[in-house]
This record gives sequence, structure tokens and C-alpha cells, in this order.
Amino acid sequence: MPIPDSWLPALVGETTQPYYQQLYRFVGEERKKYRVFPPGEDVFNALRYTPFEQVRVVIIGQDPYHDFNQAHGLAFSVLPGTPAPPSLINIFKELHTDVDFRIPNNGCLIPWAEQGVLLLNAVLTVRAHQANSHQGMGWDQFTDAVLRAINAAETRVVFLLWGSYAQRKAEGIDGSRHIVLKAPHPSPLSASRGFFGCKHFSKTNEALQTAGLSPIDWQLPDLAV
Repeated sequence: MPIPDSWLPALVGETTQPYYQQLYRFVGEERKKYRVFPPGEDVFNALRYTPFEQVRVVIIGQDPYHDFNQAHGLAFSVLPGTPAPPSLINIFKELHTDVDFRIPNNGCLIPWAEQGVLLLNAVLTVRAHQANSHQGMGWDQFTDAVLRAINAAETRVVFLLWGSYAQRKAEGIDGSRHIVLKAPHPSPLSASRGFFGCKHFSKTNEALQTAGLSPIDWQLPDLAV
């Protein structure tokens, strides 16, 4: 699971750290014994679809979906042909009221990632059917390094922090240089407490345009079924 080339200068030295070597071995051993999501070639898809120099927006998730045909390395996104999970459905509902988004027939967010929206889970692998099973094994340390690199970059970035987990994860972001928008998590358990109505998608585009950057086209295409 090699780190994409565009991120290597920003993460220089990270893969030689003892924690990363231990993490690499751990994930390898897990794959020998259990089904692990996402597949090895998809683990760094968030970094692959959104090169370092193109990051304009960051959305932080927790860990990958842990059921079959869901996780493919992008936070909140699911593979084409897989029904959108409840949190993603609520994201679509907010988009619909915020930016006149037409809800698509799929939950694949690759078009966002290709426009510079980094869809970063804090933990990048999970054992099948066991949420948070790879937490505390080193991924948090690695994704902290990703966030530090973005924070240090010259380009202004919009951070969308949904829920207390994401907000704690991004505590080190410099709010005087970047735009930090906070709301409850889009989960059905909390979306009605302030995620609905947060207007983060229109606010993101306003912030990007104020910084002289092009807005995100949030609309997702329907895919052939």
C-alpha cells in the first residue's frame, strides 16, 4: 500500500518511523487472518484522488465502512452499486436544501475528491464487521501527519468538521489561516441537532471564491445501473 507520490515530500520520514513500520506489519497480519476493508490497493485512495497540491477542502471521517462492497478509501463514500449509508443520505439531504443538489442514484464521491476535496478517514483500515477494530494501531498518528502537512501549506483550505471526533482530530488547525466550519455529525443520531441547516457546502464555496479559488461542483452524476 504505497503512499501516492504527490504526498511523499509532505510526509517525508513518516514511513520510516517505528509506529508506521509496526502499523504496516499489523495490517499485513490482519489480512492473513481476516477480511480487511478497504482492499490494499484502495487504502490510500483519499491521497491518490486528491494530490497534496490540489487540496482545497478537507472532510474528516472516523474509520472505513466495515461491510462488503462499501469502503474504497474515501470517507463517507461507497462503491458504485452500493446503497448510500444513513450518514451519506443525510449529507445529500443537506446538500439538496443548501445548494439545490439533486440526489443521485449512487454514493460514490470520487468526483468531489478529483476537485480537491480530501475525504480523509482518521483510521484507514478496518476488520470486516468490527467497527474501530484498527483504532489505536498507528493510523491516527499517520493521518495527524497528513493534517499537519495541510495546515502548514500556503494555500487556504476549508475544513469541514462534523461531530466531536473530527473536531478533536483537527484541533491543531490554524483557524487564522484556514477556514474551519463545525457542525454535528450527519449520523441519524445527531443530524437534527445542527447538521441539517449548517449550509457548509455553500459556505465552503463562498470561502473558496473569496480566496480566489474556484468553487466545488457538489453535484454527483447518476451512474449506469
